[in-house]
Amino acid sequence: MSRDLPWTAATDPVLVDSAKAEEPITLKAAFVRHLPKTLAGWVCLAAFQYAMNRIDWNTKAAVDGMKAGVPAAVTAAVLTLLLYAGLAFATRVASRWFLFNVGRDVEFEMRTSLLGRLHELGSSFYRRMPPGEVMSRATNDLAQVRLLFGFGLLNLANVVFALASALQVLLSVSVRLTCISLLSVPVVLFFARYASRALFKLNRENQETLGQLSDRVQSNLAGVRVVRSFALEHHELSRFDDVNTNYIRASLALARLRGMLGPITGAAGAFGVLALFAYGGGMLLRGEITEGEFFAFSMAYSRMTWPLIALGFSLAIVQRGRAGFARLKDVFDAVPDVPTAGISLTPTQAQGGLSVRQLSFAHEARAILSDVSFDLRPGRSLAIVGRTGSGKSTLGQLLVRLLPTPRDAVFVGGVDVCDLAPANLRAHVAFAQQEAFLFSMTASRNIGFSSSNVQNAQIEKVTRDAQVWDEIVALPDGLETTVGERGVQLSGGQRQRVALARALLRESEILVLDDPMSAVDTETEARILRALKSKANGSTLALITHRVAAAKLCDEIIVLDEGRIIQRGTHDELARMPGLYAEFVREQQSPGTTASNTPGAH
Repeated sequence: MSRDLPWTAATDPVLVDSAKAEEPITLKAAFVRHLPKTLAGWVCLAAFQYAMNRIDWNTKAAVDGMKAGVPAAVTAAVLTLLLYAGLAFATRVASRWFLFNVGRDVEFEMRTSLLGRLHELGSSFYRRMPPGEVMSRATNDLAQVRLLFGFGLLNLANVVFALASALQVLLSVSVRLTCISLLSVPVVLFFARYASRALFKLNRENQETLGQLSDRVQSNLAGVRVVRSFALEHHELSRFDDVNTNYIRASLALARLRGMLGPITGAAGAFGVLALFAYGGGMLLRGEITEGEFFAFSMAYSRMTWPLIALGFSLAIVQRGRAGFARLKDVFDAVPDVPTAGISLTPTQAQGGLSVRQLSFAHEARAILSDVSFDLRPGRSLAIVGRTGSGKSTLGQLLVRLLPTPRDAVFVGGVDVCDLAPANLRAHVAFAQQEAFLFSMTASRNIGFSSSNVQNAQIEKVTRDAQVWDEIVALPDGLETTVGERGVQLSGGQRQRVALARALLRESEILVLDDPMSAVDTETEARILRALKSKANGSTLALITHRVAAAKLCDEIIVLDEGRIIQRGTHDELARMPGLYAEFVREQQSPGTTASNTPGAH
């Protein structure tokens, strides 16, 4: 029976198709992409404001009909009012359905693109942007972009249509009364222009401080055991208070400006109402306008006042959305360490073994590997040993292009890995790291995470090979036990063995294992090594290890020191040869020596 595995962007056909489209990620591109729905929403808004305009005029007809004592005119006006009221209700609901869905769709697309981009970016990006900052962008900033395309586009369009609809009534009743009632509007527009610029700046500062706050919280949650073990609660609380204070200050500065928008636009509307009754009342008493016209004018002016008041709110939404997208662009515009394009490797090519030619690699002007060369023929195994900091793990990551591998240095089946798409390369070359990462899901889903259709028998086989089957089934819910965040419910050795089982399940043509048993006791290690040896009979195996017991089972061993290969041969040859490997053999065979104090153990 197959198990349903966790959803990933890489396996969702809808998202794969959207990724292939490679559409530009800009606000303009998103607007153009959803222009049909946006236009439909705007058409509904225009129809709504037209209906409200006709309601004003039919209200005038009803009032004037009552004043003149013409029941037929009143009845006709009331029936028409009901018709337009129904149209207004339908178009108002439809406009919100179209435009709010545009906001949701844009949010969905950008979140998908953001996840895909985060998968592509390398370690250099995450050194610059910590996880808390990334999470803030993926949640708070994306929410602001959604509001920009939803509430923002709706309110801005509604302001335009409401002004046009209301002004038609106002100007038809009295141009003089309209001009006097709208004397305060230029002040509102001038303030709106100033506020728009300030809102963008303050919104960006507010969202940046929120990102810093999120990062501080995330760091403390991830390292809560370290904080407690060193009794640093008060120190971390003080650091949190500093970041929290910065966020409060930025939020209050933004709140003060936003708080001014409502009163100023509201005061403008109140001035218009005052002018309406002061000047318009006089016109009514002098007979210059009818009671119906006065009533229609007041209704139209009220309809226009709310959009003006909401103008400040709309500007705040737009500027928050722009500021949020500007922060998202930091992620979208980041350049991956490893290009994602490339050709595909066939299974036959992947069975052609692994070859490294004069591989050199440096990080920030510090040489890590220098002139490393070796050949690993199909079905053979190679152990890579060396002291801590000798470049073993870096070499392993370069083999699968987790770091920017130099061109013409690493070949799989005779094909330069730089010509291969990283995703395709890693489908044929399985990699298990020393620092095993488990997701907060069941043990079975962690093991089968990289495969789309896993059978129970496959899971049992690889967990037995990794010597973790008995311990997993002994958990409260067996394979269906949730292992917690980062596998916190399991010991370090269990986490490593579950990660090793995950790598073995891939049944890839090449296995690259980076010290996968550093937290495992020697008895369990011996059983795992026998399983690995059996696995290597069908796969090409590169084993990075600090343990001689593991290295001796491989067909060939290379010894790294300060980024260079200083020894090469079989276990028996190197053990008899003076050098670093012989030192490892003596140290690990000495009574009382443990893995933790062995050179290169960590």
